[in-house]
Amino acid sequence: MTKPDPSLMKIYEGWEGHQTSLLHAIAPLTPEQLLWRPAKQLQSVGELARHISLGRITWFLRMDAPGCAALAEQIDAWDEDEDGNRHVVESALPIAATAVDLVHWLEVTGQMVADTLQTWHVSDLSKTYRHTWNGDVYDVSRQWTIWRILSHD
Repeated sequence: MTKPDPSLMKIYEGWEGHQTSLLHAIAPLTPEQLLWRPAKQLQSVGELARHISLGRITWFLRMDAPGCAALAEQIDAWDEDEDGNRHVVESALPIAATAVDLVHWLEVTGQMVADTLQTWHVSDLSKTYRHTWNGDVYDVSRQWTIWRILSHD
């Protein structure tokens, strides 16, 4: 008898709690707190929150995850690196005067991640896509990409 192939939500149990904690950390912040940087050369709290949500879109789009294309269409500014990889131009989405926009992007990209974890199964983790980095071409697995983004958060 073959065991059913569980959804990735079972494997990545705890994702929803992480996402909720992130939203609760950002939502109450004042404009001054969003602009605060631990050092002049480091990103502000708001820039970090923006980077998390836009990084999710960039990487999940590469593996054609559920819902990522619709989110990518909402972003007007994209850049392409010397290897042909598309990246969201993060500065095109300004840090808002309140946390509302940041929370929105964290919510919609969090839902994209949750939809992916709910839709895909363990057997989907080994599927790959081509990615060029520093002139070298790699077959990158969905497993590597999901792990990269979740640890990046």
